[in-house]
Parts: sequence; structure tokens; C-alpha cells
Amino acid sequence: MTENAAPSVGALVTGAEIARLAGVTRAAVSNWRRRYDDFPAPAGGAANSPLFSLVEVQAWLDAQRKGQEISPEVELWQALRGVYGEQMVAGLAEVTAALAGASSPALPDEVAARVRRLTRSESPVDLVNGLTERFVDSARRAGSDQVTPNRIVRAVRHFAPELPPAATVFDPACGIGVLLLSIDSGTGTRFCGQESDADSARFAQLRADILGREPVEIVAGDSLRGDEWPDLRADLVVCDPPAGVTEWGREELLLDSRWELGTPSKAEGELAWLQHAYAHTEPGGHVLMVMPASVAYRKAGRRIRAELVRRGILRQVVALPPGAATSHSLPVHVWCLQRPEGAGNADAHHTVRMVDLTANSPDGGLDPRPDQVADVPLIELLDDTVDLTPGTHLRSRHRDYPGEYLALRREVEKRIRRLAVLLPELSVGGGPGSLDSATTSVADLARAGLVSYEESEPVSASDQLDTDYLQGFLRSSANARRSTSSSGTYRLDTRGARIPRMGIDEQRRYGSAFRALSTFEEDLREIGDLSTRLTDLARDGLATGALAPEE
Repeated sequence: MTENAAPSVGALVTGAEIARLAGVTRAAVSNWRRRYDDFPAPAGGAANSPLFSLVEVQAWLDAQRKGQEISPEVELWQALRGVYGEQMVAGLAEVTAALAGASSPALPDEVAARVRRLTRSESPVDLVNGLTERFVDSARRAGSDQVTPNRIVRAVRHFAPELPPAATVFDPACGIGVLLLSIDSGTGTRFCGQESDADSARFAQLRADILGREPVEIVAGDSLRGDEWPDLRADLVVCDPPAGVTEWGREELLLDSRWELGTPSKAEGELAWLQHAYAHTEPGGHVLMVMPASVAYRKAGRRIRAELVRRGILRQVVALPPGAATSHSLPVHVWCLQRPEGAGNADAHHTVRMVDLTANSPDGGLDPRPDQVADVPLIELLDDTVDLTPGTHLRSRHRDYPGEYLALRREVEKRIRRLAVLLPELSVGGGPGSLDSATTSVADLARAGLVSYEESEPVSASDQLDTDYLQGFLRSSANARRSTSSSGTYRLDTRGARIPRMGIDEQRRYGSAFRALSTFEEDLREIGDLSTRLTDLARDGLATGALAPEE
């Protein structure tokens, strides 16, 4: 129970919840707080996230005629929030236990009374489903990854295989059971789960019981450090593991037999969960893992990814649209694995299906268009990086090689023709050293206010000094030697750098030539980059058959 749950205050609500009660925006609630002196004062929370007494807020809304009638379900939710605060799952578990007929001495009398009143008009199943939906929606609005988002649940269901009769489904990080219990069950399907948070595991089990989902068995405990299902072999394992967790127990699990594909590094906790899930499959069994997109290409996981490919375990990688996860907008992958039936399996796979849905709406269809799917040979994946990002492999297969080659070739030809025009016409000068007789230091020019610095680069601060003239002489070999250390490090030495003294018209004549040389030099660099892209494209096009030499 939180400190904010003082009996005199009762249930607490946030500004956002007040907005929903009144049917207005959060900005309107903020305006009320500023405009009305009698608006209820915060009863808890912090300065940037205050909590208000639900009773006081409702009374104020009624007095202002701004409120809407609060449903009993909302009142129960707010009462639970006031009692349990951030430990809302514990409250949901207590309510579900009470609805199932179990003794719940931890449930406050006020909440228990509200539950009893609600059961007169709602079935326990509807009430639990309603509370679960509110909890999932609350997690979504908060950007929390505590619950698997509905969009990801939908994707896992879509790509899950059809299960045989009496199948076993397992989720080793099941949370409150949203993903596990969403899987379509056939005749006699058995559901097993494990969850490190004891309150979440209890709520998941009680929820399954009250929904009549049998047989379902969910236990509490850390799946990686303390596997409660060591002998379980499932037909399907689904898992949305904790992402970005480095303290997953690597040091104490170095010699664990589950690391069949290699011991994951500390930074690759997701690959530890993947191998844990795979260890719980029977021959022919499937694994559907929700993975951050970065797991597909991170260097530390290359060896394990290579083993997944080499052994024919990885069957499909699906890149979901941005927005599929509620806590961020980055794409999430679903990795689909299958344990081979045996060493001599005649149906051994020689490709991995890559599906890229990142251009789709997160609420759109999950069946890919022809240009969004490709079956990539294993040998192509087993390079130095073993990048399993679908988009990487789809781009090369659906690339317009002829069009790109023609466009790049024309651009290179245009740039080469331009080079001759850029080179300045230069005539014979007065000879080496002829400009050394009258010079001045850049430091003196700066002290005189003629030079300023933009990002450490000296520029003219006066109409009596040309910037191109200044920078051109500073890049001469003599000044470069003054600014280069014995170790070869270049750093402009404004104290030692010197430039010839000239009138402004002569400066501009030299500046124009220096500017043309700089443009010529920059174009040469760009042509070099374009040439590299052009030759790489041409080689790939010839090697894949997309391009061919002319007769």
C-alpha cells in the first residue's frame, strides 16, 4: 500500500483521468487549475505529476456542472489506484481472487464492497476483462513495456503456426498472460507460463482460471536463473522478453546447457531468452520471439545468429511497422524458429523468409505484398555480419538496377565534364618566394579585427580582406607544415601562419582561383564516392543477373 492511500483522502486521480471523467482535454484541466481558486489542491504525487482526491474532484465538477456521471467500473479502478498505486497488478490479482471465491484479506473493505456491488450487474468474466483492458490501456498511454502491446499480440497470432490437437504452448516471460492466452487453442491445448513478478504471475493464473481457460499453469520465478519447467517440451513457445537488460545472469549461467548455439554476451540478453525458449521445444516445435530490431545486426550476437541460420533453425524474420510497440516508434521484429525433426530431415530448409512491413501502417494488414517478402538462401546470410534485418535483403532483390546504373553513370559523366570547366586558368607568376617579401600573420589580422573564427575556421571580418584569399594561402604547403606536429596531427597555427600583403582587388583575383580549386577538389571527392557506388552497383547487378554486358 502506498503512502498516498490515506483513508481521509480515498481514491486518487491524475490530471489525465480528470480529463476523461469530465470529457475534456488535459489542457482544459490545466486551465481549470489556473483559473479557479477553488479547484481541489493536490492530495499526493509529485509537483510535475500531482494526484487529486477523486471525491473532491467529483464534488467540484458537480458544482461547476462540468462532470459526467462516473460508472461503477471507473470508481472501482480509481479506488484500486488509490490503494495500490504503482502496484496495480497486485490489486487486480486480489480482485480476481475475490471474484473466484477465494479469500482476499488484503483487499480493503471499500474495494471489496465495490466489487460485490458490480457483480450484481456484471459477470466475473466481464469484470476481469474490463479491468485487464484498463490496465493494458494504462500501460500503453504510459509508454510502458510491462504488457505486450495489442499490435504485437496480433502479429504473433497472425504468424503463429496451426497447432496439433493436445498441443503445449509455453511463454517463459508471460507477464499477466496477455500474449500466452491470446494464442488460438485447439482441442486439449495446454498452456504453461513463468513470470518473474509474483503479482503478475498470480493475476495471470487467476485470470485464466476465471475465464475458464484450462489447462493453464503459470508459476512465479526468474526463467533464466530458476527454470521451473526444466523438462517441458512445447509445440509452440511465444515470448516477448525484457529488452535491453544486461543483468540477466550471464556469470552464473556460463556453462548452462541451454546455450546450444553459443553463450550470449552480457549485452545480448534477448539471445539468452531466445535459446531458453528454443530449449523448451520438441522436435518440429516452433518459437515466436518478439525482438528489438538491433538484435538482427549487433556484432556481439553474430556467432549465435550464424548458428541459427547454419542449422536451419531460423525460418522467418518479420519486421513490424514503427508504432507496433507502444514504448517507442522503432521497428520490432518477430523471429520464427523451428526445431528440425531430425539430423536426416528430408525437408531441411535452405532459405530464410524475410518479411519487411516497416512501410505499412501499424494497424494495417499483416500479409506482405510481393515486394515485401523474399526467401533468402542461407549462404547469402552467412557473411561477416550475418545481418538478419529484412529490409537489407529485400532492397537488393527489388532494386531497379538498370535505372540506378543509368542515373549514376549520367551523374558521373556530368561531373567529369564539369571538372575541366572548374579548373582556373593560371599563368606564369613571379617565381617561388616572390610573395614572401611582404607578409603578415593571421594573429595580427585577428588582433586588428580583420579576422574572426567560425567553428575554428578563420574568416574575414572586414571588407578589406577576402575570405577565399585568406583560406587559400592558409592551406598552402608552407602554412600546412607550420601547423603539422611531429606526429602528423594537423591543427591550424594562427600564431605562425602568414599570408602575403595585397590590395583587395588582388586578393579577390587570388581568392577566385583558390575558390575554383576548392570546388574542383570537392567535386573530385564526390566523383570518387559516386564511382564507388556505381562500381558496387554494377558488380552486384552483374553477379545477380539484374545487369548484363552489351552484345
